[in-house]
Amino acid sequence: MNMEMPSYTTQEEVMFFDTDIGGVVHNLAYLRMIETCRTKLATECLGLDLKQMANSGLFPVVLRTEVDYRSPATLGHKLSIKGKLDRVEKVRFWCAFEIYAEGIDKCLVTCRQSLAMVQMRNDGKSGKPQRLPQEWRDRWA
Repeated sequence: MNMEMPSYTTQEEVMFFDTDIGGVVHNLAYLRMIETCRTKLATECLGLDLKQMANSGLFPVVLRTEVDYRSPATLGHKLSIKGKLDRVEKVRFWCAFEIYAEGIDKCLVTCRQSLAMVQMRNDGKSGKPQRLPQEWRDRWA
């Protein structure tokens, strides 16, 4: 059964540390904001509890990030970061993001990320990607 893809929106206000010398949000700040939205999407909508991940050693790992910077946000802008599960495969899943600023009637940034669930070994070496939960594939593939 293919259901509507889960989504989550976070809010951020652009601070001094988010900007470069010209007062424009720099690319790393956007990625931090996307990371926050993706983490909330995972915990609130996909059932990936942070403590449970830490205990089990099974984590979502970013494989690829594609970002288009369309228009700049600046100091003081209030941003909405809209994230959603975009696609589910056997081992990999994709999330999509759009960033908007209050008072600006266009999307400032779009982003797609592919991720896989990876079992991290206790010895610090990364393991192989694991199959995604069957429930995800049943609901959203």
